[in-house]
Amino acid sequence: MKGTNFKKLMAAALSSAMICSASTAVYAVSPTADMGLNTKNAAETGKVIFSTDFEDGDVSAFTNRGDDDTTEISTTTDDAVSGSTSLLASGRTKDWNGPAFRLDTICEPYTEYYISASVKGRYYTNAIFSFQFTNSDGKQEYKNLVQNLNGADWQRVENIKVSFTDEVSEVYVYFEGGQDDLFIDDFSVVEVPPIEIEYDIPSLKDAYNDFKIGTAITADNLSSKSFMNLVSKHFSDSMTVGNEMKPDSVLNHDACLAYVEETGDDTNPQVSFSKAKGILNYCNRNNIPMRIHTLVWHSQTPDWFFKENYDPEGEFVSSEKMLKRMENYIKNYFETLIELYPDIDFYACDVVNEAWLEDGKPRSPGVQGQSGSSNSAWVQVFGDNSFIEPAFEYARKYAPEGCKLYYNDYNEYMDGKMNAILAMAADLKAKDLIDGIGMQSHLDVRQSLDAAFPSIGMYERALKAYSETGLDIQITELDVTVPENSGDQYLDLQAEYYSGIMDAIVKYKDSVSAVIFWGVTDDLSWRAKQQPLIFDANYQAKPSFYSIIDGIEIPDPIVTTTTTTTPITTTTTTTTPNPSGIAPTLPGDANNDGDVNMADAVIIMQSLANPNKYTLSAQGEANGDVSGNNDGITNKDALAIQKYKLGLITSLPETSAE
Repeated sequence: MKGTNFKKLMAAALSSAMICSASTAVYAVSPTADMGLNTKNAAETGKVIFSTDFEDGDVSAFTNRGDDDTTEISTTTDDAVSGSTSLLASGRTKDWNGPAFRLDTICEPYTEYYISASVKGRYYTNAIFSFQFTNSDGKQEYKNLVQNLNGADWQRVENIKVSFTDEVSEVYVYFEGGQDDLFIDDFSVVEVPPIEIEYDIPSLKDAYNDFKIGTAITADNLSSKSFMNLVSKHFSDSMTVGNEMKPDSVLNHDACLAYVEETGDDTNPQVSFSKAKGILNYCNRNNIPMRIHTLVWHSQTPDWFFKENYDPEGEFVSSEKMLKRMENYIKNYFETLIELYPDIDFYACDVVNEAWLEDGKPRSPGVQGQSGSSNSAWVQVFGDNSFIEPAFEYARKYAPEGCKLYYNDYNEYMDGKMNAILAMAADLKAKDLIDGIGMQSHLDVRQSLDAAFPSIGMYERALKAYSETGLDIQITELDVTVPENSGDQYLDLQAEYYSGIMDAIVKYKDSVSAVIFWGVTDDLSWRAKQQPLIFDANYQAKPSFYSIIDGIEIPDPIVTTTTTTTPITTTTTTTTPNPSGIAPTLPGDANNDGDVNMADAVIIMQSLANPNKYTLSAQGEANGDVSGNNDGITNKDALAIQKYKLGLITSLPETSAE
């Protein structure tokens, strides 16, 4: 592939000049205060949708939570945070009773909002701040946003991020907990200002054209314009639904029970894709191919699925009945999906997920466990892993045309598990039941390359072994962790490790059809404290991004763009003019070290991404303004320096002829 010089130069530069990372994170709901972002300033600059201190005595925007909620809403001067008046929620007889505020009548779908408010109990505060909505199946769903609002005085929820999609209705935030009177004061709803992403850096999916580059998202991500613009630019080759297409999200317990009552048949599980509808619609609108994750798994599958009459307290069914359930479940899953979304390219499916332990043995019989649990209800019913082959048989029978079938697992490079996967795959391949192997690739660089697990060599050895099966390989859940809460300390090491892993994947590119990153920004990762991804919480590229750019020609910067998504758009890149009039001493030498190199490009990008931490001197600004536009410091100047160091232009400042 072309472009290796760019990769080596950027890796060297970034090892000495780190780009910072910081931050936070259905329907989106997340507290942001402890994740490093200045959400207070962001909230102050956002559009105020609703705000009240109740001094005018108006509580008409608040209601109780329905006919069974006895809460009475009024104002009172008994207590207040500011002024003399607050909302009083009295007459509460149940823990879930409380004052509610409806969002979908004043807020827009696919938009993020900050909610802030103060709450106090009459005698002692024992409250929870929660979120509810009605899904497209007409069922109410709930989520606690902030728990343990406990104390003798006022408790504050500040800048709690919420959002919803257009598939839901009756969207509320509310306070609950205990049965005593609650006081509410200083309540506000503020639109979250979008953060501009870096449009003038190369697109990752364009850098690697030998295989798809994709990511996994969840329903809450859809409402962040900045997040989805990043997805569109770098990861739109492939989309995996992070949670909402797993068994516990798709299996519809109420519909299953109703079907049993109507027919007496408890072997035909009913499914619904209401939780995944927003993501499916997004991929449908934007023609994004999708990986299906996952059908048969020991985790995130409800125990009632394995019980007589779908009763959580019932007896486990026989293996014969479970085979009927499995076939009908897989049949209904695919047929419903194809009927609803005939135009989506469901090009891959993880049929069975994580069936082998690290020693190469099946999991133990038992109720469903978490992802790393040694227990499996599938083994409880079947006694061993004999359920794997019929799962692939049914998937082959009912999957949409062109959908390849994969076995997917983590720690897939450990000898015991790898040997079990290889043996299983060989048997399934001989029966034409499997198309590929999914290497999850949840990796950990730790504190040095010597301590990394797996080592780059160990990972490459697994790639080689799987490629020799003749089956396709997909890297399905790639992320690379560093020690928790370590700031910038190990980001250069992470970049070096990511580079080595991607080099190994490229070495076996003839066997690899997709590389899927398990998330986009560190703050929203399932391993957020270990900063495992290639973009930070401010949507800025980390050193790891630059270390894996390999094989592209640097494009002209895109200053203004509109994405293909709806309704997400972007605006013109912000510039930082240099009004001093100081003459440059060495064009391109932004860090004033007497040389022009990639470190100058890095310090320019850092100063734009995080001006509170990184600044250029007046002389550095004069030296760094080399894009030829005399418009002050922008990312175009960093790009010009990169072009200069790669020999794409011969001098600085850049001229129009170049």
